[in-house]
Amino acid sequence: MQTMPAHAAHHDDREIETLEEFDATVSARGTLAGFRVQAVDLTDRTRELLSTDTAGAVFLGCPMREDAAAKVRAGGALVFPPVPDLPFDPYRGRVYSPDELFASLPVGYESTPDALAYTWFQRTKSDSDIFASMLRSIHDDAISDALDELLTGTRVVGVMGGHAMARGTEAYAGAARLGRELTRSGLTVATGGGPGAMEAANLGAYAAPFDDVMLDDALRLLAKSPSFTPSITEWARAAFEVRERWPGGGTSVGIPTWFYGHEPPNPFASHIAKYFANATREDGLLARSTAGVVFLPGAAGTVQEIFDNATPNYYESRGEPTPMVLVDRAHWTERLPTWPLLRALARERSMETRIALVDRIEEAPAALKRLGG
Repeated sequence: MQTMPAHAAHHDDREIETLEEFDATVSARGTLAGFRVQAVDLTDRTRELLSTDTAGAVFLGCPMREDAAAKVRAGGALVFPPVPDLPFDPYRGRVYSPDELFASLPVGYESTPDALAYTWFQRTKSDSDIFASMLRSIHDDAISDALDELLTGTRVVGVMGGHAMARGTEAYAGAARLGRELTRSGLTVATGGGPGAMEAANLGAYAAPFDDVMLDDALRLLAKSPSFTPSITEWARAAFEVRERWPGGGTSVGIPTWFYGHEPPNPFASHIAKYFANATREDGLLARSTAGVVFLPGAAGTVQEIFDNATPNYYESRGEPTPMVLVDRAHWTERLPTWPLLRALARERSMETRIALVDRIEEAPAALKRLGG
């Protein structure tokens, strides 16, 4: 089973994202010239900053003492100071963890960093303040950078589906078994990071190291809070109860957005890349699903994702087309007849051999494997 590194090798070895990396760089290289230091608290590194060359360095949101900041700027570095009173760090060096986004859940979801970031977004998104929109862009760019570093060398399979799929249903259990099987086959599962089908696939990835009994028990436990309405707090608590009872689950990725603020992220994705801009998030999720995408029954959002994925496959703008597996014939040919249009688009193009429609969720892994060659 493929495991993701806690923090993968950097694309750019000039990036410093932890205090340990800062100390190692200063002692090994004796210089910070040209380095990028991202969201590292340097208030206790004044001596090092005063005595080290920082020409051409960039400090992104690194707290430091005033004399250190003045010396660093005078030495030719760019200093982007931390922004006070923000409920998120726009310069962060890594993606989120569920514990981080849901900190203070015992008090209630409203007081979590996730909810506070959404409240800030709601307050600032309509007043067209250039500063607020710049902070959102910097944050999303930092998240994309962290996600690329995290996924270096992994084979990612996307699982898309609606948020309405309730815990306790057979469809939810099926999506969880799908996530488990894909993870056990060595793939990294990536979802939209929200509730419903997305949560189920992340839960399955989490359950991958355990036996069947664990997944059955977890599904029963979760069924007591079937949906994130009326209470996100109760819904999230049930998930954390599962994680506490079975610690050390398998890794997977969730890529949600504050754009759909009523939808909380699910706590089963070990790595959460949460975005303000939904378009960036959608495109990033599909572009990173290099081993293909499985589309479970969903509504408008899932239909959009099918064609967002089909377009680069049609034009081969990201290289060779990637596999697309649609699950549930009746759904995709009668209720929302997406399959006939997808098949017509694919005709006589190289993506034609990379699309499949299956009746049952159990058939999806084999179809994915067949299409992936």
